[in-house]
Amino acid sequence: MSETDDKIRCDACPVMCYIRPGMTGACDRYANENGLLVRVDPHVLLDRTLHEGGRIAAFAGAAESWSGDIVGGPHPFVTAIGAGTTYPDYKPAPFIVSSQIDGVDMVTVVTEGIYSYCGVKLKIDTDRHLGAECAVVRAEGEPVGHVTTGEYGSQMLSLGGVNHLTHGAKREGRVTCQTLLDLCNGEPVELSVDGGATVVVEAGKPPIVNGQQEHRMRVGCGSATIGMFAKAWFGKVDEVVVVDDHITGVLSEHQAGKLLGARDTGIRMKGRRSTPGRYFHVAEPGTGWGGANITDPLEIVVGFNPKIAWPGMTMLMVSTTGEQHAFYRLNDELKPVREELPESLRESVERVTENCEPALCTVLFMAGAGGSLRAGVTENPVRLTRSVRDALTTVTAGGAPVYVWPGGGITFMVDVSRLPKNAFGYVPTPAIVAPIEFTLRLDDYTALGGHVDEVRALSDVLARHGERATNVFVDGVVARPTGRK
Repeated sequence: MSETDDKIRCDACPVMCYIRPGMTGACDRYANENGLLVRVDPHVLLDRTLHEGGRIAAFAGAAESWSGDIVGGPHPFVTAIGAGTTYPDYKPAPFIVSSQIDGVDMVTVVTEGIYSYCGVKLKIDTDRHLGAECAVVRAEGEPVGHVTTGEYGSQMLSLGGVNHLTHGAKREGRVTCQTLLDLCNGEPVELSVDGGATVVVEAGKPPIVNGQQEHRMRVGCGSATIGMFAKAWFGKVDEVVVVDDHITGVLSEHQAGKLLGARDTGIRMKGRRSTPGRYFHVAEPGTGWGGANITDPLEIVVGFNPKIAWPGMTMLMVSTTGEQHAFYRLNDELKPVREELPESLRESVERVTENCEPALCTVLFMAGAGGSLRAGVTENPVRLTRSVRDALTTVTAGGAPVYVWPGGGITFMVDVSRLPKNAFGYVPTPAIVAPIEFTLRLDDYTALGGHVDEVRALSDVLARHGERATNVFVDGVVARPTGRK
């Protein structure tokens, strides 16, 4: 490939793009602007506009004019968004910034990590069955993850990881990377589960399952619902069945009903009886009542013991969200006949619904920062890992708090909704680029063996707007110095 004087070699990632003037690299994050390698992310552009005398339009309806500050508060703080990376990894992190907080000298080391070992964990609030555990999850027809364990009112998916990014076909890696990037940047993504449902996921928004938007997360399992609302039903109806794919509750048998003095009804249920008033596996998983594959709740009722049940006996059947409910009265043959829901029970059904929280999608970015990224912080990487484990170093991502997993390495998770939108990027290796910051006392950083010669005062960083040296390459040879912003 013949390189000319007008191209710049970008060293922000292993791809090492040659970028023509006015063009961006493969990641769309760096561009050649009149011989300068610059960042083009929205956050960086906004910051430059402010500092270079540009004008920012106020938000519509704002009570007062907006200063344009990305982060509110009296004191600036440093995040890695827009900082650049440390490739090759023996280089110090792009910014190692000193500041004083409450009289203590602190250091914040910021870099944008390039993560092949990363993925997202999705918590999708829905009773609807998305797919069997371990079923393959696809985006654009490519495998990008799998279904994992269902939790309390939520379906969980695990997407990404090094195997999908690098071990599969080239298109699988590209689609996986784009899926992770879109999810982390707050964009909607359509996923399909082999043998299951399709779902549109967007961080902080309700999931859309098989074209139907969810509204409520279940109040609890069937047994828990009985426990919470037994007093609201006792004396108004003879029997209550809360339909749930996992644990269906029956009021007359449940301990809550027994303590209130509920009369036996002789109801016979499908499924496996666990403890009194709690039934497992009354139906197969599905998208019907209570996350089961039924549209008629009577399918889970075998019948009634004629020695115990009586004509005129009433029964309420309700789902764990209250969205489905039906009222029945037994006829002379002890067959349930559906009737209009009495007003005396309507309030209790509405109370179940009222106690259901909004159904949302949660996207957690998860990555391993235990590799060579640490060399940008210290020449002895294991000391950083130990410092994080000993709580001497605080880890954040784009300023957002993270959860660091116990054990070896620095494996962290962060709620993407806590970061500014578009805080994540990618490189075509493929891998996700994500901000990470390490904050600790200056004396601890020195003891860590950190790159103390690279420490710069916060005031100096702000004054210089984050410029740092780089080089222009022509045919692989340094041609002239320039600057990276």
